Amino acid sequence: MKYIEQYIIPIFVPHLGCPNDCTFCNQKSISGQTKKVTQKDVKDTIEEYLKSFKEERSYKEIAFFGGSFTGIEKEKQEELLKVAYEYVKNKEIDSIRISTRPDYIDKEKLKLLKKYGVKTIELGVQSTNDYILKKCKRGHTYEDVKKASKLIRKYGFELGHQMMIGLPESTRLDELNTAKDLAKLKPKIVRLYPVLVIKNTELEKEYKNGEYEPLTVPQAVERCKELYYFFTRKKITVIRMGLQSTDLICSPENEKSEVVAGPYHEAFGQLVEDSIWYDSILEKIKNFNVKVKEIQIEINPENVNNVVGHKKENISKLKEIYDLDVKIKQNKTIKPGKFEISILKTYKDFLDE
Repeated sequence: MKYIEQYIIPIFVPHLGCPNDCTFCNQKSISGQTKKVTQKDVKDTIEEYLKSFKEERSYKEIAFFGGSFTGIEKEKQEELLKVAYEYVKNKEIDSIRISTRPDYIDKEKLKLLKKYGVKTIELGVQSTNDYILKKCKRGHTYEDVKKASKLIRKYGFELGHQMMIGLPESTRLDELNTAKDLAKLKPKIVRLYPVLVIKNTELEKEYKNGEYEPLTVPQAVERCKELYYFFTRKKITVIRMGLQSTDLICSPENEKSEVVAGPYHEAFGQLVEDSIWYDSILEKIKNFNVKVKEIQIEINPENVNNVVGHKKENISKLKEIYDLDVKIKQNKTIKPGKFEISILKTYKDFLDE
């Protein structure tokens, strides 16, 4: 069966199972939720989302986010999973995923997850540099990451990794090395999260004391883009870049925001994608044997925003830096992700006018 749309039903279990507070973390802020999750909460959330899904031929997945799912007491894990698994057995839901810590994976935990139909396990790796992990008080090592990843794959689960960009004392090279380490462990999917300074964390104190300087948005975009290119070349899918915006995770200018500083942008993932498109367009333009003044980009309608860029940034940069005018032509016959460029006017044509 070919699916037209993919839907995620997020169930947040904030801070359940976490053995300690990482310097950058405040799960209550990140998840936007503070109360303990019950079976009724899980059922109500699933029912609410199912009613909102419009496409019948869609792939639907329940995802337990936040905290460390396999660190929760076994009875609580079963309590939550039982509800989700009923929907899988009834074929209303296609799969279940959980996220957890690398040091909270063992054979018994994996057998339990297998029993209740979990398909994907995402590990919060953050970095493979033990010095950086220790500085952030992660409480696990790179060796834990390797052991957990191999065990997850051995038991037939889809493996996912989550890594962070801009951790204290982490450099671009550290992050590239983390990406290389992770690729060797063969995850199928990766999430990239630039570090934000959140209220009531140790990192906030370090930031205010001048001990930590967060990345800017442009810096975070460039680093994520480089990692995106790397993982894509390794045939590993980057499924998210940047934290999900919520009432609490929003612009620091918002008085309700829990974000103190850092590369927050409501459309961070789009910024990275747009920058990737800009690179591709520029590469094709530079391959022309003549200096061009005006071009036409033919594109599938669903990619128009990527070509234009957030707030028309891509079009503006081409105009400001290369004095190049761009016309967009929508064409449904062009595959999404592809585009064609044609020259409408060269500089010689422009000068001859």
